[in-house]
Amino acid sequence: MAKKKSKKSEKGPEKSVDLAAKITEKLRVTPGFGLASFDASSTPGFKGDKAEAAEVLADSDAEIDDLQERLYANGKDGDGPSVLLVVQGMDTSGKGGIMRHVVGSVDPQGVSLTSFKSPTAEEKKHPFLWRIRKGLPEPGMIAVFDRSHYEDVLIVRVHNLVPASTWQRRYGQINTFEQSVTDSGTKIIKIMLHIDADEQKARLSERLDRPDKWWKFNPGDLDERAYWDHYQEAYQVLLDKTSTDTAPWYVVPANRKWYARLAVQQILLHHLRGLDQPWPEAEFDVEEQKARLAEL
Repeated sequence: MAKKKSKKSEKGPEKSVDLAAKITEKLRVTPGFGLASFDASSTPGFKGDKAEAAEVLADSDAEIDDLQERLYANGKDGDGPSVLLVVQGMDTSGKGGIMRHVVGSVDPQGVSLTSFKSPTAEEKKHPFLWRIRKGLPEPGMIAVFDRSHYEDVLIVRVHNLVPASTWQRRYGQINTFEQSVTDSGTKIIKIMLHIDADEQKARLSERLDRPDKWWKFNPGDLDERAYWDHYQEAYQVLLDKTSTDTAPWYVVPANRKWYARLAVQQILLHHLRGLDQPWPEAEFDVEEQKARLAEL
């Protein structure tokens, strides 16, 4: 008996081409966006289930790999575009999973990953964007920030680590900085992984219940959880003030890890397609080199 066609085979072209644009549009932060009313368990732009998402995720790997290689090839001469992927989110929001399942699918020689922790003594001697500039991508590269300069208007604000007048100025400084980065040829993709308080509690509980997860648990995460409402307020202001035409934010519902990974992959895929990078032309006579090779 012939097998029934799956949704994947019936709608493959739509999923492979239109899905990326659809998810990107659905998750882009626009004026009036409210984080408090945004369902962290929703799956905007995707009607499938976990199994279908896994199929799309796997099917998209080859195209992302090809587009990343084209980007890298065009940057070998020290010119050309690059990509900066910024990933923010509350503790347990799934940043590590994005690194493994999305970023991990491309050639590592074309990717740089920076995980921003608390500033070192040396970094504190400089303006807050100093260490960020050091992590920006070279032409042809994809740079990934696990946390970023936005910590300086999140944790700094929530815990009053600097005067309010200082962190309030930083929104404008960030916008100016990101405009300059974009003008230099870098596409900025900013992702906020959005989970709700109940989901975070469940994930922290799982880490405590499983010995193989203890290494992930940090007692400080419980201290930060006590500031949940303050962080949500800080994120809302951040989105309002720094989601620009140049560098918009994408808020990704992340209660369902499988959807978050699919969404980030498709947003990255959409922007890589938009760079429209052909293979670079040979800087030598191909036929001449073929003839030389034949004689050796």
